[in-house]
Amino acid sequence: MATSLGSNTYNRQNWEDSDFPILCQTCLGENPYIRMTKEKFGKECKICARPFTVFRWCPGVRMRFKKTEVCQTCSKMKNVCQTCLLDLEYGLPIQVRDTGLSVKDEVPRSDVNKEYYTQNMEREIANSDGTRPVGLLGKAPSSSDMLLKLARTTPYYKRNRPHICSFWVKGECKRGEECPYRHEKPTDPDDPLADQNIKDRYYGINDPVANKLLMRASSMPRLDTPEDKSITTLYIGGLGEDVTDSELRNHFYQFGEIRTITIVQRQQCAFIQFATRQAAETAAEKSFNKLIINGRRLNVKWGRSQAARGKEKDGVTESGIRLEPVPGLPGALPPPPVSDEDASTNYFNLAPTSSPAVMNLGLPPPPGVAMPPPPGFGPPMFHTMDPMAPPMPPPMAMRPPGQVHYPSQDPQRMGAHASRHGGP
Repeated sequence: MATSLGSNTYNRQNWEDSDFPILCQTCLGENPYIRMTKEKFGKECKICARPFTVFRWCPGVRMRFKKTEVCQTCSKMKNVCQTCLLDLEYGLPIQVRDTGLSVKDEVPRSDVNKEYYTQNMEREIANSDGTRPVGLLGKAPSSSDMLLKLARTTPYYKRNRPHICSFWVKGECKRGEECPYRHEKPTDPDDPLADQNIKDRYYGINDPVANKLLMRASSMPRLDTPEDKSITTLYIGGLGEDVTDSELRNHFYQFGEIRTITIVQRQQCAFIQFATRQAAETAAEKSFNKLIINGRRLNVKWGRSQAARGKEKDGVTESGIRLEPVPGLPGALPPPPVSDEDASTNYFNLAPTSSPAVMNLGLPPPPGVAMPPPPGFGPPMFHTMDPMAPPMPPPMAMRPPGQVHYPSQDPQRMGAHASRHGGP
């Protein structure tokens, strides 16, 4: 609420008067040219309850107007945005940031202790250079693997969209397209993300957004260190064709002495062997899910020992678990025959019969060699002695012109008798 300068003179020297707010890129908007309204001592801070300068602006087209919610002293103590109360470095809630950095919040809750604590923090902020946070946050480690995995690298401007129109939900909105609110179906009212408190978000307790991010961090894949201390090799996958040996060496030499680097171009992977186990563990910890070379994210895993490889070839893993066969794959091929005499020519698995129907077709003769005529068209190779057998057709050279003999049309060949066709 607005407070007049003449109405109360107690502790007026601690009221905040600033020229520009402390905002994140998302709250500031994508338009670099925005107009802000500035109101001195326009409202009290929602954390320390002291009057401060309120800024109000529109971050973009079809976005809702935003304003500062806490004073700059409370913002600097936690290194957060004055509007969304998210960390300025990682873009994460305070509860997630403090969990990743192992920082415990010690801001008092009572009015008297809070005022005393705020005055001490203002004195410390005035003595600092303003480039680093103050208090316990300034003494915390600079980064954390969990925070680097969860951090938002680009602004999320959808967070500035207008709220849902309650009249449209009830079917009573008459503004149509001119309504400044969203005409969308609301989310589940039982969704915990719909119940957020600005004080709980600032103190880092009972924040549903932070709880959701912490659950996501617990389910992220991690690289377990093998128990075999003799393993000092890392597997690097997904190299592609543009990652060279020198680029891998330039990245991994900082963790310790490298013994060998082997690149398997066919499988697009590499094996890096370190001289010590400590160097391999440091390289695996600093590079897992964070190694990017030439714009390509590489996969980092631990190598396997020779004993583990032999067990996996036999269908048993290193932990003693037998691998199940993959369904759908063909079975093992039969062993080859011992000798040529045992080899079978039944390639189509046909049932054995007295008169096999398989014809052995020979290869065509080489050029320049005359091919023998097919059966029935060439001269007979032998003469039968059976008197009842049909006479052999005359050779092609002794046949009269114009007469063509077709064996398939020979009635005697088909089993007919001459008496049935009117013959003598």
